[in-house]
Amino acid sequence: MIINDQFQGTQPVGTQNSDRVAVLLAGYGEVQSYRALSVYNQAATKYIASQFVPIPEWLYPLAGWFLALQDLYNFGVKHDHFMSPENEIFEKQRLGIEERLQHQWGDSHSERLRQRVQVFKGFYFCQPFVQEVVTDIIEQGFQNLLIYPMLVVDSAFTGKIAVEQVNEVIAATASLNKPQHSTFKAIRYIPAFATEPTYIDLMVRRIKETLNQLFVGRFFESQIGIVLTVHGGPEKAQGLLTGVIDGQILYDRVQAQLQHQYPLISIGWVNHDTPFINWSQPDLKQAAKSLITAGAQTILFKPLGWVTDNYETILDVEDAIQYLQRQYPTVTYTRLGCVNDDPDFLKIAAEWANPHIEAMLSVPQHHEHIQARRLDFD
Repeated sequence: MIINDQFQGTQPVGTQNSDRVAVLLAGYGEVQSYRALSVYNQAATKYIASQFVPIPEWLYPLAGWFLALQDLYNFGVKHDHFMSPENEIFEKQRLGIEERLQHQWGDSHSERLRQRVQVFKGFYFCQPFVQEVVTDIIEQGFQNLLIYPMLVVDSAFTGKIAVEQVNEVIAATASLNKPQHSTFKAIRYIPAFATEPTYIDLMVRRIKETLNQLFVGRFFESQIGIVLTVHGGPEKAQGLLTGVIDGQILYDRVQAQLQHQYPLISIGWVNHDTPFINWSQPDLKQAAKSLITAGAQTILFKPLGWVTDNYETILDVEDAIQYLQRQYPTVTYTRLGCVNDDPDFLKIAAEWANPHIEAMLSVPQHHEHIQARRLDFD
């Protein structure tokens, strides 16, 4: 991915033609109705679970139904009809990024700024589905597509799902004997940003701000335990990288900037217990226990591997806190949120897209007749 933190907007390239760029923010999404849980879990089984546990395709509906029952208990009974805020937050992120990109790339001579750059959202497992959104983008006549998974850690289980689902739509379009140029002239991809300095620096800054607000004068720095949470993964996944490598690198870089002032820091992997599968360690409870044993009087849980709050950053952490409170009642616990629609995050997220938009709008118009196309990964 090309990164230019000092990217300054000049007159947008290619204002003389009608090229437009669709920026597709892609994420997991979470159901807004419990009746959709079965469909959600079927999709999750297809695109994620089947990558590390051999599952025949005919079993997807049954797996989706079984997992839906578990979720109904977890969300509806155990957590008092919990409804995830992820989709609502994701829309705020889309609006914030689109506002910044349209300010950068809007054509002052046009009545509709969206004619040049428009930001769409699509979810892997619930509506609006990525496939539906890509079909709509094609029908609206966008010549260029920027695939932008709004996910911190990239792997075969995360960002590449967006590419897979986009390719499914392109293949379906081709099977209808439509000319190739009716899809896209150029497609580019923004990989996840686990190693991006601007995201890492933002996380460190926000953590320090929170610690100063909550704990100054209450605890010595050596008594503050910080658990930085990242989504876990299975140790073996049929030769595919699970994202644990990037997650560990992300943690290491944030921890390196905090440890001199706050020595009690641990990664905490958010795992989904699966029979016969070994997941990354330590999990949330183990991480907190080790810090308490070392003298932590308070534990702070901060999401590191997510930018949008969801049931994992909320419910999994709250479950861990309830467990720890029973064992260590004198210790205090705090759950923090993700960056969500933090203006500073939306600013840098838009900046990551700028070089790719510029590159696609710089492609000469006569390239449209080329039939052979490639998917660029930069």
